[in-house]
Amino acid sequence: MIGEIRKALLGTPGVSDWPRLVRLVERGVAEDALFCWDYPVSACEAVGGRPEQAVPGAAAVFCLLQGIHIVDDILDEDPKGIYQELGPGRAANLALALQAVASRVIESAGLPAGREAAILTRIAQISLDTAYGQELDLGDVTDEEHYWKVVRHKTPPLFSGALYVGAVLGGASLSTAENVGEIGLFLGKLIQVSDDVKDALARPAETDWRRGNGNLPILFAGTADHPLKERFLELLPVVTQDRGALEEAQDILVKSGAVSFCVYHIVESYRAAHRHLSSIGLPSSRPLEDLLRYYLKPIEKLFERVGLDFSELEI
Repeated sequence: MIGEIRKALLGTPGVSDWPRLVRLVERGVAEDALFCWDYPVSACEAVGGRPEQAVPGAAAVFCLLQGIHIVDDILDEDPKGIYQELGPGRAANLALALQAVASRVIESAGLPAGREAAILTRIAQISLDTAYGQELDLGDVTDEEHYWKVVRHKTPPLFSGALYVGAVLGGASLSTAENVGEIGLFLGKLIQVSDDVKDALARPAETDWRRGNGNLPILFAGTADHPLKERFLELLPVVTQDRGALEEAQDILVKSGAVSFCVYHIVESYRAAHRHLSSIGLPSSRPLEDLLRYYLKPIEKLFERVGLDFSELEI
């Protein structure tokens, strides 16, 4: 699909004239990995459409995701972000261009007016919701309620929108497309929490340790009532410089129940997504079932990492 996405984007007016934008479109990606620009294809097939019908949607989601990552790296001061090469101003300008290209690639697809309008409206909503989520994430996340508010706006809108767009392109009614899109709300929560755990347990320390309470297991360990809370808070300011402190803090994440708490939310999100998918009654739910199962793989690895038995879960 990435080849079809590149072809669609490079054929969009204005893209080929901008060398930096072309390089971003042509940048290599792991061919065996699943990205959210693949979601429109899964949704399109699930409602009875053909994969090629989803290409404009996949290309639009590709642009939105790349732009979101650029801005996210600037806001998080990620040392691996493209802004380190371009500077924050030029990188932000590139993110704005990608947002515009996402709309242009849909407008260039020759869709019926009603379906084009529905998709463009959803693209605009994705951008607005995600930007608001980024703004919320910049503040101090003081409790779990605030954390879930950030997550609700920051991650699920893109995944939900990607599935909605694919269903619309596949010929589904707008009401059915909305139902398909709701799967992305559960999936977004699942992926966000999974990423939080992965980042919290990574070595060396990821940027989430500098952000502190914006990461769910770190938030839990620093705010929940448990015997190691005080020690965890002592370690928190130095984990990015001291490997021993990082290892001890990560051990507390497991012992305090922070990781188990996250696993609970991951599993419940998966189950809720599966129940909702079963209730829609699609022509072929298999592509979306495969999409959900794909995200069980990192959960199995997470269980192995913290010494839990994945087979005990009824999934």
